Amino acid sequence: MFRSSRSQTGADGETLALAYLQKQGLRLVERNYRVARGPSRRGGEIDLILRDRDGTLVFVEVRARASADRGGAAASVTARKRASLIHAAQHYLIRLPSPPPCRFDVLAIDGSQIAWLPGAFDAG
Repeated sequence: MFRSSRSQTGADGETLALAYLQKQGLRLVERNYRVARGPSRRGGEIDLILRDRDGTLVFVEVRARASADRGGAAASVTARKRASLIHAAQHYLIRLPSPPPCRFDVLAIDGSQIAWLPGAFDAG
């Protein structure tokens, strides 16, 4: 399923994650939302932004690993990565006239195993 290049593995993981979440009833709003902190500094990227059935806006970080070695995919979402996601989500939300309820999910893929972690972390 996954190819050898790291970026292709990430893209394949995002495609698999999107299909999985859509089967759970979520609808895609945006994919690969990117924001910069300045002319030469990356600010963050949100892999998937979806809308849950209850209207909640869901920011999803997708992590794909060939296996669960070294803690697995979910464990690779570090404090720095969470801060980057929160920054990008805040940037996304300021564009909306009335921000809906939101949450941060992680979808971890370890080999052929998928783990969806709704509300994996908070912005506060």
